[in-house]
Amino acid sequence: MANAKSRFKVMSLTDAAADRVRSIMENADHPVAALKVGVRNGGCAGMSYTMEWADQIGPMDEVVEEKGVKLLIDPKAVLFLLGTQMDFRTDKLSSGFVFNNPNQTSACGCGESVAIEPAQASAMDSAHP
Repeated sequence: MANAKSRFKVMSLTDAAADRVRSIMENADHPVAALKVGVRNGGCAGMSYTMEWADQIGPMDEVVEEKGVKLLIDPKAVLFLLGTQMDFRTDKLSSGFVFNNPNQTSACGCGESVAIEPAQASAMDSAHP
């Protein structure tokens, strides 16, 4: 399994994010294995975060288990997400998942797109538990 060979934790979750993911999974219309997180090219700032339900764990997926939630990290996104904390916030007009990413260099005004630089080797060394 991918987690066995990991030396560092790619992402972490706040209590609010873990509670929201767990709640959605419990109310899903079919069983899911985990929430898969990644990034894709697109948007005015260059990249956007992706989230989708995974029915199974892929052989190359990075597995993060924290606070009763299982995340799968797309292998192509690991260097872009290293050190990221996933949060869930609610305010007067909206609610949603927020990514506090130390690799993010900017974001567009619409909030849907970000610029992210891949983590350097020194960042991976400091991410060890």
